[in-house]
Amino acid sequence: MVGILPSPQLTGPSPIDEPRQASAVRLPLRTTVAELLGGSAVAVVVSMVLQFAAARLSISEPSYAPEALTMLSSTLVLAALFVLLAFGYRAARIGRWGKVVATWVALSAFSTLSLAIPLQSTRFYYGGSSTDNGFRMQLMTRMASTLGLSDMNYADTAPYYPSGWFWLGGRFANLLGWEGWAAYKLYALCWVAITTVVAFTLWSVVLRRRLALLAAVVTALSGMLHGIVEPYAWPSAAWLVPVAVLTWTALRQADGAPRWTLLCIGGYVGFAAITYTLHFGFAVAMILLMALITAVDQVRRGSRAVPVLKGLFLRLLPIGLVSLVIALLVWLPYLFSTKFLLDNPRSAAQHYLPEDGAFLPVPMTEASAFGALCLVGFVWLLLRFRHSRIAAAMFVVVLAIYGWFALSTLALLAKTTLLAFRLNVVLDLILPIAGVLGLLELIGYLRQKVDPRYGVQITLIACALSLVGAVSISQQAIGEKLLGYTEQAYSDYYPTGDNAKGQKDPKQRGSWFDDEIRAIAALSGRPADRNVLLSTDYKVMSFQPYWGFQQETPHYANPLADYDQRIAEIERWTKAKNPDELLRMLRDSKFASPTVFVLDNPRSRYSEVETPPEHEGDLALQLKGDAFPQNPNVRDYYVYFDRAVFDSPAFVQRDVGPYTIIALR
Repeated sequence: MVGILPSPQLTGPSPIDEPRQASAVRLPLRTTVAELLGGSAVAVVVSMVLQFAAARLSISEPSYAPEALTMLSSTLVLAALFVLLAFGYRAARIGRWGKVVATWVALSAFSTLSLAIPLQSTRFYYGGSSTDNGFRMQLMTRMASTLGLSDMNYADTAPYYPSGWFWLGGRFANLLGWEGWAAYKLYALCWVAITTVVAFTLWSVVLRRRLALLAAVVTALSGMLHGIVEPYAWPSAAWLVPVAVLTWTALRQADGAPRWTLLCIGGYVGFAAITYTLHFGFAVAMILLMALITAVDQVRRGSRAVPVLKGLFLRLLPIGLVSLVIALLVWLPYLFSTKFLLDNPRSAAQHYLPEDGAFLPVPMTEASAFGALCLVGFVWLLLRFRHSRIAAAMFVVVLAIYGWFALSTLALLAKTTLLAFRLNVVLDLILPIAGVLGLLELIGYLRQKVDPRYGVQITLIACALSLVGAVSISQQAIGEKLLGYTEQAYSDYYPTGDNAKGQKDPKQRGSWFDDEIRAIAALSGRPADRNVLLSTDYKVMSFQPYWGFQQETPHYANPLADYDQRIAEIERWTKAKNPDELLRMLRDSKFASPTVFVLDNPRSRYSEVETPPEHEGDLALQLKGDAFPQNPNVRDYYVYFDRAVFDSPAFVQRDVGPYTIIALR
C-alpha cells in the first residue's frame, strides 16, 4: 500500500523496523499516556452509544437480520479503514490528533458493531449464563454488591482469582445502577473496544502509525475468532505481543529505548497479574527468556558475562518492582492468608486438559483466510527473525508458547497442567499480525520490481484482497465461531424466569429463577448478601450476591475454602437421623453453615432427578468432584437428605418448581 513501506527489499534489514528517529520507540511518554487514557475514554463512549443503539433494533429471534446488519456495518467501517490506509491517511487534513481520534472511533465502532448487533435482543453476553459464564457473572454480581475485594462464593475468605477486571466492573454496574450480571454484557463489550484501541497505541510505540493500525485491525479480527469469549483475559492477551516487542527492544538496545518503557512493561505485567494469572506467569517467563537470549548473545559476541548480567538485572528490576506493586493491590489479602505462600493449599484450577490442550496448535494449517494469513506470518518469522527486531521478538514469543505446551505436558506427570491451551489466543494473534507484515514487505518488493505505472494497480489489488480477507474472517467469526455462544445468550433464562426469546418453559430450571429468588427472600427474611446457600441450583448464584457454602466445581473453588472438607461435611449432614442432630451438626461446623438449602425435589413433576429406591422421597443435592485427567474433568453425583430432618420449627420450607427451599428461621 502506498507509503506504508520505504524502499522494500527481501534481504538484509527489514523495512518494517526502519525508524524515523534514533530511538526505536516511536512515541514519547507524554503522548503514549495521553493516547492510552484518551483512546480508552473514546472507546467507552463510542461502544456504549453503539450498544444502546443496537439494543433499540429489537429484532426477534431466530432471524438472520442481525447478522446481515452486522456484516454491512462492519464491512463499511473496514472499507473506510482500508481506503484511508491505502490512499488517504497522509492526505487527510484534520491534523495529527484528528487522525488519531478518527482512528479510535473507527476501531471502537468496528469492534462494537461486529459483536453488539448479534446480541441486540438479549441482556446476556456471548455464552449466556452457562458453563464458565456462570462463574464470571457470579464474580461480577459479587463485586457490584461490595466496594472491597472478596471471593465470588465463600464468605470471609481472601479472594484467590484475580478480580481487578471484575472489581472495576462492579463500579461500572454501580454507576449505571444495575445489578452486576445485567451490566456484564455492556461492560465486556466496552472492554473489547478498549482493547483494540489500546493495542493501536501500543503498536504505535514500536511500529509506524499505519502499520500499527493494521495490527490493531488484525487484533480485533483475531479477538472475534478466539479471544472475546473471555473478555477479562482478552486485554492481557491482545497487548502481550506489542509489549513483547517493546521488551525485546528495551533489553537489547544500549540507549535506543527510553527508561520509561521499562515502567510501562512492568505496568502491563502488573495488569496481567490482577486480571489473568496465566498471562502474568507467561509474561514473566517470556521476559526472562528474552533476557537469557540477550545475555547469551552478548556474551557470545565478546562481552563479559558479569557486566552483561548486571545491566540486564538493572533493566529487569524496575519491571519487577512496578508489576509487584500493582499485583499486591489484588493479591495481598491472599498472600497474608497463606503466610506469603508458605502455607499455600493446592488449587485444582489447573486440572483441565481439553482436546486443544493435548495437541500442539497449528493455526497455519487451517483451510481459511485466517489460516493462510497465519501461514504467511509463520514463514515471515522464519525468514526475518535474524534481521528484524519485530520478527525476532514475535518469534521468541512463539517459541515460548510451544515451550509452555511442552512444560504443560510434562506437568501431567505431577498430575496437573499449565493450561497451555489458553495461550492459543496469543499464538492466533501473533501469526496473523506477522502475516500482514510479511505481505506488506512482499507488496513493497513487487512495487519496486514492476513498472511504476502498475504501482497503483498493485495497491488496489492488495487493498481489495485485504478487505475481502478481513470480511471473510469477520463472517467466519460471526457465522461459525460465535454462533453457539450467541444462541446460548438468547436461550438461557434471566432471573425473571424468561429468556430473550420470551420463552418460559416450566420444564426448564431457569424458568423458576424468579420464584426461587422470591422464596429465598421470603423464607429467610434476610438480604441476599446475608444468606449462605447450600444449593443444587448453582446458576442462581450468578444473579444474587448469595454466599455459597460450596462452589459448583473444585476447579473454580478458592483453595482456602477447603473444598474437599466441605464435601465431607455435607455428606456427614446427610447422615443426620433427626432435626436436632442436623441442627447440632450445623452449629458445630467449622465453616459458616448454610442459612438456606435449595434441594432437588424428586417428587415434583418438574424434576428430572431419578433417585435410587433406598432414597425414595428424599431431597437430593448435586455435588461435583475432580475427575482430572478425564474429560470432562468433573464427576457429578447426588447425595440425599431425609425430609424428616427438616421437620422442625427451626426450619421453614416451600416447594418451588423442581426444588424444595428450606431456610433456617
